[in-house]
Amino acid sequence: QVHLVESGGGLVQAGGSLRLSCAASGRTSSIYYMGWFRQAPGKERDFVADISWSGGITNYVDSVKGRFTISRDNAKNMVYLQMNSLKPEDTAVYYCAADGNRRLRFGVSDYWGQGTQVTVSS
Repeated sequence: QVHLVESGGGLVQAGGSLRLSCAASGRTSSIYYMGWFRQAPGKERDFVADISWSGGITNYVDSVKGRFTISRDNAKNMVYLQMNSLKPEDTAVYYCAADGNRRLRFGVSDYWGQGTQVTVSS
């Protein structure tokens, strides 16, 4: 089992920045990819970005490319999402995910965090 805990959400004005953090604990040796998803009110949970745990290979959804950066610190079992130039449409609950395969971009994950709210005001 892998336990994920997100932090760093909050309220920010459009154009501002936030950094989300996700702490992984438990059987972290089983993680192959980690990533972030988001779910806006009344919408489905969508893939945002992922990163390979060993090689740092990253992938992003087109709507956040150039604004968001995903990174990881293997020694601390942490993954981060730096969000810049935030827009009101980025408002959502953001979820950390960890998978033993490479399935995050397909919306599949072995483990999920509880989510952290990000609200961007116009």
